[in-house]
Amino acid sequence: MNVLQSSRDDHTSGRSTGTAALGVPGWLVVLLATASGMTVANLYYAQPLLSSLRDVFHVGETAAGGLITLTQVGYVLGMLLLVPLGDRLEKRRLITVLLAVTTLALLAAGLATSFPMLLIASLVSGGTSVVAQILVPFAASLAPDHTRGRIVGRVMSGLLTGILLSRTLSSLVSDVAGWRVVYLGSAVLMALLALALHAALPRQAATTAIPYTQVLRSTLRLVRVHPALLRRGLYQAAMFGAFSAFWTTVSYVLTGPRFHYSPVGVGVFALVGAAGAAVAPFAGRWADRKLVRPMTGAGLVAAAVAFAVAGFGQEHILLLALAAVLLDMAVQTTLILGQHTVYQLDANARARLNSAFIALFFVGGALGSQFGSLAFHAGGWTAVTLLGTALPVLALLYWATEFRDRTGVAENA
Repeated sequence: MNVLQSSRDDHTSGRSTGTAALGVPGWLVVLLATASGMTVANLYYAQPLLSSLRDVFHVGETAAGGLITLTQVGYVLGMLLLVPLGDRLEKRRLITVLLAVTTLALLAAGLATSFPMLLIASLVSGGTSVVAQILVPFAASLAPDHTRGRIVGRVMSGLLTGILLSRTLSSLVSDVAGWRVVYLGSAVLMALLALALHAALPRQAATTAIPYTQVLRSTLRLVRVHPALLRRGLYQAAMFGAFSAFWTTVSYVLTGPRFHYSPVGVGVFALVGAAGAAVAPFAGRWADRKLVRPMTGAGLVAAAVAFAVAGFGQEHILLLALAAVLLDMAVQTTLILGQHTVYQLDANARARLNSAFIALFFVGGALGSQFGSLAFHAGGWTAVTLLGTALPVLALLYWATEFRDRTGVAENA
């Protein structure tokens, strides 16, 4: 706890450094952001490789898209069963163990000799990659109240950059050395990350001593006790469903007869979407300034507009790129605003709150991946864009029902 105590002493003494202003050492924020990005990237390495994996294992488009769905299902299970342990166990040790399991699962994926073996390995690696969602509330607990939005925004910026850059890295590595090296290389990175985090993170004691089964039950209870948790989870489920539908199927458009992109080309296109990560720190500031509700509405509208633009992008790559940037910015904005809201509900249950929140919206992501694949198979890119437009519009209608008190502030924002 020396690092944390030192940062608090800096803040109390009124030093003018950025570290003192934020209450957390800058290098630690960078490490948490990098680690979050590296671990969550494991969920997305396969997206630009779907066409290649489809040919290697002789499966159809829907089955190949199921690889992304199953990985996200693993993530949801990890959120429900593993992340709540962040309140029950010492966090640094939990993070190290989970990363060790992730390393083994990625090794198995890289050595897979059949598609079912790859599916099982992806399910396990998806489940243990929830380390990213233990690190975010870890950062929130280190930050003082007045800068929590900014700290979470910076860590989330790293996480979201990892999501977006994972596609580019996967494409480049696969083109040079083959798809197996993507998984094997990530296994090496996870092993190194486990060592780095174990050495650098301050010990953070458990915030509850209740048995594991009660921890799980209390996570479900939090959804009933805090209406804002369910509301924010449903907003993000719609947004992440649209996000997953887009990125799961856009590789088929880019590699199809209109554009003829190689896997590397798909990865380079994903770099365009990574520009959307720049909005994360701003979203954190909007949260600190009590602009959660209006900026949530703006994010939902932006996502719907992004898919309207994407509908014309089937013939124009610049429009498709613009849609990707706008969609990623919208999803990141609502995610950070949602996490800021959720973390304020109970300081002693942040891991469980985050578990419920992320699990809710990753269910939306898993469904978005699968329905996106089905929509593309049934009606092409037009069907995908109609699905993607409908999801944020439904969330926007739900957002319009938020009760507002006499001060004009959303009661459950």
